[in-house]
Amino acid sequence: MRIVNPQPGNVPIDCYVTQLTLSLYLMTQCQLKLHYSLILLAQTLDYIKVAQRRHPAGIILDQLALKLICRKVVAHARTFTA
Repeated sequence: MRIVNPQPGNVPIDCYVTQLTLSLYLMTQCQLKLHYSLILLAQTLDYIKVAQRRHPAGIILDQLALKLICRKVVAHARTFTA
């Protein structure tokens, strides 16, 4: 089980997802299920890119979750253009 925002020193840095990443994931899932426009999904991609730059590369699970979100948005956007 993974912990969101654990107390410092209790959990290794690569074993948790930050609140920002979890919020982005949930927001993106809602947008995809509610069929938001491509303009709003593009804005979400911008948020993801900012979060990727904000978090250090050492938080592996966080970076992987952000990549997953990005791929989901891009794959969904391709269904609009196809």
